[in-house]
Amino acid sequence: MNKSTWNNPVFYVSAFVVFLLVIIGATLPNRFGAVAEKLFHFTTIYFGWFYLLAVFVFVVFLITLSLSKFGKIKLGATQTKPEYSFFTWIGMLFSAGFGAGLVFWGVAEPMSHFFKTPFPEVEAMSEEAARVAMGYAFFHWGVSQWSVFAIVGLVIAYLQFRKKRRGLISTSIQPIIGKNKFIADTVDSLAVIATVMGVATSLGLGILQMNGGLKSVFDVPTSIWVQMAIAGVMLITYLISSSTGLDRGIKWLSNINLGLCLLLLVFVFMAGPTVFILNTFVLGLGDYFSNFIGYSLRLTPYTGDTWVREWTIFYWAWSTAWSPFVGAFIARVSRGRSIRQYVLGVLVVSPAIACIWIAAFGGTAVYNDLMNGTSIAEAVNADIAVALFETYQHLPMTTILSILSIFLIFTFLVTSADSATYILGVMTSRGSLNPTLVTKIVWGLLITAIAVVLLLAGGLEALQTASLISALPFTVILLLMMASFTRMLSKGEKKAEQDKE
Repeated sequence: MNKSTWNNPVFYVSAFVVFLLVIIGATLPNRFGAVAEKLFHFTTIYFGWFYLLAVFVFVVFLITLSLSKFGKIKLGATQTKPEYSFFTWIGMLFSAGFGAGLVFWGVAEPMSHFFKTPFPEVEAMSEEAARVAMGYAFFHWGVSQWSVFAIVGLVIAYLQFRKKRRGLISTSIQPIIGKNKFIADTVDSLAVIATVMGVATSLGLGILQMNGGLKSVFDVPTSIWVQMAIAGVMLITYLISSSTGLDRGIKWLSNINLGLCLLLLVFVFMAGPTVFILNTFVLGLGDYFSNFIGYSLRLTPYTGDTWVREWTIFYWAWSTAWSPFVGAFIARVSRGRSIRQYVLGVLVVSPAIACIWIAAFGGTAVYNDLMNGTSIAEAVNADIAVALFETYQHLPMTTILSILSIFLIFTFLVTSADSATYILGVMTSRGSLNPTLVTKIVWGLLITAIAVVLLLAGGLEALQTASLISALPFTVILLLMMASFTRMLSKGEKKAEQDKE
């Protein structure tokens, strides 16, 4: 490790807390899960309104900012050119920003809403339920979720490339909190802990999903030994990728991910109910736009229904918990883009790809249940991990599609882990954009060890819930980042005008 890591309390504090939580989760999984569940329920029940308002404010702020005079400001020096091509940049955004999650939920979410509707008055598994399901899936994977990542990425990129300052969460709120080292280290440690927990639990869930896919295709048994073998291969792969640097490993994997996504998307679009998919996409967009404000601020205080808390608020909390990692990575690959280009790419292009994916895959599943009498929704309700593979059963070339999807999930997880080790290296090296290989290896080993220990202990779900608890304080930090960024932009614009005079 370099000196900036050895002398950084953020590294030791965050590593110790992560290790302590893992020990507790592994030795007392039931008690740990119960406490985590209570804490999460407390935050969502009493502060659900706060999550909804905050995310809505982020969307309005980013759109307004991109359309204002500040939209032309470069994330870098005025003459800086974008570091990556548009295709590679979008691929990197997509790979880090929940690409694997979309592959998993692209069928699972709309079919879950189709089976159990968001509105009690809508009959389950009806035509109206299908329409509501698609519209809500678009909403959850649309601009709102991406706005959380976009806020973090924009502020960090502005600091790193425009102001030549450290790209740390604590640095971004200095104009508001001042230069208090204790508060700064606390904020950065919280960011590291949330990142480690989020990535480790997602790796564990991805490993379980891959084991399920291998079982459905090759009849490989579902066992801890198979899962540990998958974890080992994944560890070796992303450590090799991490050692090659950002411009090689992650760049190549991101291009592979996006290319394979497009290949699967085109095939399902052509082999599936093409016209139905197109109609579903257009109608879904219409429902998304017409219901955007209502869905963004929807709560159910008069009925006590828990659906919004279980889905929308959960999503916003999960996005917020992941925002230090995803936002910091988006910042790193966005040098040279203007604020307007940045918002267009992160807040429009990426969600658009997500909605197209949901329309194709989710639309195909809905069509088969409605028109062909299949039982995909029931299968998903019984085991949500089989959603994608169950849909493939009703398409040609089922085995090939399943194998390609297993590979895609693997590369998405490797890219996420690779990106995370890089960002964790930056976070625990005082913002250095070139963390040492040793630092990245330490975090890579730690993340994999956490995932394996939790697979052995069966505590993945509990730790996933625990990682979401960090979302509440981080929502406050995101609002501070937004206010701080507004102040920095205003001062920077005034200074630029004075220099012209």
